[in-house]
Amino acid sequence: MPHLLESRFNAEMTSHSTGLPPLQVSNLRSQALVALREAIVMGTFEPGMHLAEVRLAKELGISRGTLREALRQLEQEGLAVTDGRGRLHVRSLDARTVRDAFRVRAALETLAARTAAELPRSEKVTALSELERALEAMRAAEGESLHASLEADVEFHRTLCRVSGNESLLQSWEQISGVVRMSIMFAGAERARRNVAAPRHQEVIDLVAENPDDLEKRMNAHILDVLEDFELDQRDAGRLSTRP
Repeated sequence: MPHLLESRFNAEMTSHSTGLPPLQVSNLRSQALVALREAIVMGTFEPGMHLAEVRLAKELGISRGTLREALRQLEQEGLAVTDGRGRLHVRSLDARTVRDAFRVRAALETLAARTAAELPRSEKVTALSELERALEAMRAAEGESLHASLEADVEFHRTLCRVSGNESLLQSWEQISGVVRMSIMFAGAERARRNVAAPRHQEVIDLVAENPDDLEKRMNAHILDVLEDFELDQRDAGRLSTRP
C-alpha cells in the first residue's frame, strides 16, 4: 500500500545515490517535484540521465505512484522527455530550443503585460499588488540559494501571466517554464544571479502600471536581452549543460 511505502524513515539509500534530500511525510508529491526539479535545473541530474522509477522512489522514500505524479509534472514543464522505448530522461537542450522557448516566452509575457496594463482599474490595482508581492519574494530570496532566487523569478513571471486573466496564455507559459529554468543556468551562476535579480524586474511592474506605447518593445527587451549571456552562438554545435 502507498502509505506503507511512503513511510520513509527507515528506507535505505541505493548504492548509486543521486543526492536527493529526504522527504517529510506530508505533501510528498509536491516535495518530490521540488527536489527533482532542483536536481535537474541545477545540474545534479545531467541532461539525458534516465529517471529510473525504482531508484528514485526508493531514494526519496515514496511510492512509485507518487513519484510518477511528480515525473508527469516534470514532463509537462519540459524538464523531462520520453524516448522511443517509453523511458523518461532529463531533457537535453540545444541552442535552437533555448532561442525558440525564449521567443515564445517573450511573446506570451508581452501579451500578458499589455493585457494586465489594460485591465479595469480595480482589477489592475489587484494585479499590481500581486506583482509587488512577487517582487518582494524575489528580494527575500536573494539572501538564500541561487535555486531559491531562480524559483522566485519564475514565480514572478508566472504571476504576470496569471494576473492577465488569460488561462490559455498561462497554460502555454507553463509548458515552457522548465526550459526557461534550465536555460537561465547555462550562463553560469554569476550571470544567472544577475538575470534573476529583483531590481531589473521593477521595470515590468512599471510597464503594467504606466501602460506606455512602447510596452511591447521594452518587454521583449527584458526577456530576450538575457540570451546574450547564454553565448548560444558558441554552443550551437553541441548540447547545453546546466552545470554552473
